[in-house]
Amino acid sequence: QVQLVESGGGSVQAGGSLRLSCTASGFTFITNHGGWFRQAPGKEREGVASIDPGWNTNYPDSVKGRFTISRDNAKNTLYLQMNSLKPEDTGVYYCAARAWYDREYKYWGQGTQVTVSS
Repeated sequence: QVQLVESGGGSVQAGGSLRLSCTASGFTFITNHGGWFRQAPGKEREGVASIDPGWNTNYPDSVKGRFTISRDNAKNTLYLQMNSLKPEDTGVYYCAARAWYDREYKYWGQGTQVTVSS
């Protein structure tokens, strides 16, 4: 049974930083794909970062240069470092995982709230 447990959300003023963590059980990030998504009130969920087994990362333009995804293989944990936060970054952030052979993310965390005030 795969379980993703997130932590690290909270409230911060614009320009501040937060780091989200996602620890997996029953799933190994080192050989599979991990990602972070967010959903703002009234908006669709959007991807904000992804990382593959080869350490290749991908970001949308809205967060590029401000967000960094990484993982600790020994801890089987995914991270999202978020710097220069803006009010529009507010939302519920979800960790996600998929096997290397899957096209869609199959496993999801419970979500953690990030609130950025101006």
